[in-house]
Amino acid sequence: MSDLKEQLHLLGRKTEYKQDYAPEVLEAFDNKHPENDYWVRFNCPEFTSLCPITGQPDFAEIRISYIPDIKMVESKSLKIYLFSFRNHGAFHEDCVNIIMKDLIKLMNPKYIEVTGFFTPRGGISIYPYANYGRPGTCYEAMAKQRLMNRE
Repeated sequence: MSDLKEQLHLLGRKTEYKQDYAPEVLEAFDNKHPENDYWVRFNCPEFTSLCPITGQPDFAEIRISYIPDIKMVESKSLKIYLFSFRNHGAFHEDCVNIIMKDLIKLMNPKYIEVTGFFTPRGGISIYPYANYGRPGTCYEAMAKQRLMNRE
């Protein structure tokens, strides 16, 4: 337990929300089952960001699914990180790719995918999807297959 307390600094403390994009708040902890392949999924139904041109708010559900290796993302830090996009100007596709790349940098997962289900603006919904499979492994082929079979 003391090892977890050394890895995690936000859990159990008063939440301080960042007002702009803050990847530094992400925290990881050791996966207790790295020998197993299993899915971890997060749904953030209240994601907001700003249009970088108009400054108007964009709303989405962000879904993050990954197969962990050695490290896993801590959920409170992920919540604070996702909230930090609230005043950040980025297109929908950019948000999804930034989230995925920040989580890859943090955890180095075997596989990860991030989907944004953005609410309509001007009568059009946008659902960007990004994924990654560790190069040179079966997860790389999995990523290609899942990307090619998206609807």
